[in-house]
Amino acid sequence: MKKLIAITLLVTTVISCNSAGTEKIESSENHGFQVEMQDDYELFKPTKSIESILVLFGGFPENANDIKREFKILDKAKENGIAVVFMNYNQKLWLEENEKQNLAENLNNIFKENNLPKTSTYFGGFSSGGNVALLISDFLAQQNSEMTPKGVFVVDSPIDLVALYKSSEKNVERDYSAPSVQESKWLLETLGKKFGNPNNNMSKYENYSIFTSETNNFDNIINLKNVKIRFYTEPDTLWWKKNRMADFDQMNAYYLEQLSDLLKKAGFKQVEYIATENKGYRANGQRHPHSWSIVDKKELIEWVTE
Repeated sequence: MKKLIAITLLVTTVISCNSAGTEKIESSENHGFQVEMQDDYELFKPTKSIESILVLFGGFPENANDIKREFKILDKAKENGIAVVFMNYNQKLWLEENEKQNLAENLNNIFKENNLPKTSTYFGGFSSGGNVALLISDFLAQQNSEMTPKGVFVVDSPIDLVALYKSSEKNVERDYSAPSVQESKWLLETLGKKFGNPNNNMSKYENYSIFTSETNNFDNIINLKNVKIRFYTEPDTLWWKKNRMADFDQMNAYYLEQLSDLLKKAGFKQVEYIATENKGYRANGQRHPHSWSIVDKKELIEWVTE
């Protein structure tokens, strides 16, 4: 559904992840990186020693080029010997079990074919890509995989599917912003078709959602207790009210903060909620708090290398 591009509580839903073994498109030296470009990912691998691996998932409908444009992390990664994998895996608000298995296998193949070490891996994702990063990290931890990341971060991700459904109902009824209404109608159709109305099917949502605030359920990331977790968000209530007429409880920040607090109470000792101010800008200069740019890249690299 390419009609949904810049979304409020963002989504990510349907490009398949091709298995490894895709014909290599390009291999070259690029400013201290060896570059591998394939259908399902792009890899920037330091030509010298590799200290860590950073695997990034874009939001709807971002591919590797979009992530590179919006999140200029390569220079700082190169300076610190960090390989970066930009995934062409997007359009997923949740993951089915077979999708987790296929994605884990694909990641394993990427690491194997490119001789990437698995001892210091970090996953991150913007918007719905953050949902993917959390869910695949939990799956790998559950499988006791060598690829289990040391850390995972999300950038303003829509982690509560029930809240997403109910917010969409409000947006359609309010009929204030055309992009918001268009997205919300699609969300109601997509979530409703898969899970039904949450008022009658809460357990179905809990089976797939990272977090269900109404029931304090976070079973789908329970295996990340020993993994560093960061929740980035920019809770600019004035921007959301002006541009989408959205209430605070319709913002991703509201649920990311709740989950952060809940995880800490549950004994997760490496969880950080990072709320920014006036950092959200798209690469074209457009002001938008729902952007990759809210992440302090220098400080993120320090977190990866500490």
